[in-house]
Amino acid sequence: MAEETTLMVWIDQDLCTGDGICEEIAPDVFVGRDDGLWVVKEEASIFGKTIIFDGNEAPDGARGVARVPDDQVDTVVEAAEECPGECIMIEPYDAAIMAERGA
Repeated sequence: MAEETTLMVWIDQDLCTGDGICEEIAPDVFVGRDDGLWVVKEEASIFGKTIIFDGNEAPDGARGVARVPDDQVDTVVEAAEECPGECIMIEPYDAAIMAERGA
């Protein structure tokens, strides 16, 4: 399981166009929501527990920040670059934000 990570990611749903390119490129980090927009997630196989930041199970948008597995940094960056809505926000890992959500 991943315990260290250098990046976090979230999706601005106001900018999401619903194309799903992010999930095609990085399916361990992005998943489609029932309304046709995409959100971020953390997979149990990587982090020990699956969390989908969809606004139901966990916050979405700017408050729904997922850790990026170190071995998936390149694919997450590629997803952000290919996203037509430019809605994928990648930030340096912030322990304070993760502490607030209990990670």
